[in-house]
Amino acid sequence: MSESHVRLLLADDHPVVRAGLRAVLGTEPGFTVVADVPTAEEAVTLAAETALAIDVVLMDLQFGGQMLGSQATAAITARPGAPRVLILTTYDTDVDILAAIEAGASGYLLKDAPPEELAAAVRAAAAGRSALAPAVALRLMDRMREPATTLTPRETEILQLVADGLSNAAISKQLYLSQATVKSHLAHIYTKLGADSRTSAVATAITLGLLRR
Repeated sequence: MSESHVRLLLADDHPVVRAGLRAVLGTEPGFTVVADVPTAEEAVTLAAETALAIDVVLMDLQFGGQMLGSQATAAITARPGAPRVLILTTYDTDVDILAAIEAGASGYLLKDAPPEELAAAVRAAAAGRSALAPAVALRLMDRMREPATTLTPRETEILQLVADGLSNAAISKQLYLSQATVKSHLAHIYTKLGADSRTSAVATAITLGLLRR
């Protein structure tokens, strides 16, 4: 990437969102929107095309039940010399933020970000700097300040599956864990959240912003 030019790939399953991003970013000096795609799988494929020379991928997190944005981010950033990935989503819960950051995302913005903030984040990501929305940065700081009330990524993953209605057996199968390990994680979750049941643990986690509603 030249210092003054950034080549972009947009990945979002809503055509109106992609059109809006094209309109905003396509007129920004030094930006070229090379392509936009409706699935995370297509984003992974195009990001690997050296001929396209993508610098930054703007990635949504949810794609209607297909590959998640965090999974695509991990696949893209695992390659040497890969494009930077900037998450652009409506979700601001710990489970989403942590999954994206751990997958290798360079930044995390919410879709209500003003155009100038979005453009600045794209430039920061292209230059190898992190770009976090203020609300996201604040949430991460809160996690560091209050570690006793926060959950590990695995605990968050398990509790999200509980919130989605999965049984211990189903969680065990999906995460390739023994049921005893799942129960152990749940016990730790209950202790951290001061909960005495699956329902109260989920309710408390949602209230604290640890889980998606």
